[in-house]
Amino acid sequence: MSIYNRSWTQNQGSAWLDELQTHKWDSKKGVFVNTQPWSKGNFSKKELMEQERGIQAASIRIPMIFQDHMSQWQLEYPFQIQLVGGCDYHFGKALVRFMRIAYQGSDLMSFQNMSWWPSPKGGRRAQQVCTLFNQYHVLNLRIQESINDICPCFLLGLRDAGKADLQQQVRPEAWLSGGPSPGPGHLLLVCHVSGFYPKPVWVMWMRGEQEQQGSQRGDILPHADGTWYLQTSLDVEAREAAGLSCRVRHSSLGGQDMVLYWEQHRPLVLVFLEVMVPLVFLAGLAFWLWKCWKSPWRCCPVLPLERDPGSPSSSARLDPAQS
Repeated sequence: MSIYNRSWTQNQGSAWLDELQTHKWDSKKGVFVNTQPWSKGNFSKKELMEQERGIQAASIRIPMIFQDHMSQWQLEYPFQIQLVGGCDYHFGKALVRFMRIAYQGSDLMSFQNMSWWPSPKGGRRAQQVCTLFNQYHVLNLRIQESINDICPCFLLGLRDAGKADLQQQVRPEAWLSGGPSPGPGHLLLVCHVSGFYPKPVWVMWMRGEQEQQGSQRGDILPHADGTWYLQTSLDVEAREAAGLSCRVRHSSLGGQDMVLYWEQHRPLVLVFLEVMVPLVFLAGLAFWLWKCWKSPWRCCPVLPLERDPGSPSSSARLDPAQS
């Protein structure tokens, strides 16, 4: 929730199942927009509409609470409030339910057993906000019902409906490139891994079986088709690049690591230059020889002739008039 002033609030929201987005929130209409064919799970249209009304009410009520206590909580426009709630279930483990609120990206408080608890990093503001929110019994009762009862039922139906997509395995593609030079005598080696699913992946620069601790892993970024992209870089001295490789581990590879060796990587530009420069040189040489052959003046290399003892200095030249 982005709160710019008393009359202007912008809300954005989305719902996810593992790494797949299942819904996005249309704040203008106050409805869910399905992003998967199975996003409704086993809920009826009526049940989904009830949840939409609850979220719409919360998206109006919560910003108003913060705006009513701007001076007390030392808030300044514009500011952002983030809410995350849901349930998490893994086979053989207990169901985890959660609801948290953050202010400007920092944890503020969390909900548990019908009560709000301040974040240790939230300071005095978090304590004040919790004290007030714990007085809203009706709101807290709805939150408790949502994360304790509704979320687990919806989660199980959603997992069953989306089983085929959730269990799919998409192999990654990987390639190497050189990044901007970190400094004189250094190379930036970049390993790109793209198009994989599910999200968990391990990528590391190696020397033999030794992991290179200087490997810098970037963020895992989403593609539009639901697969993922990651790059891992390594800053090395140019003379130490030989023997390095990038190793990729992913569930889709069937236990076989993907290994790419830096020695086998040659930028296309260098390959192009290595091929074209000799060709251009040979073409130029052939053209020069052809011109020499056609010209009445032979463009042959000048060779030293036997010096005339009577001449203090002489040089050899080809004179067309004498040929």
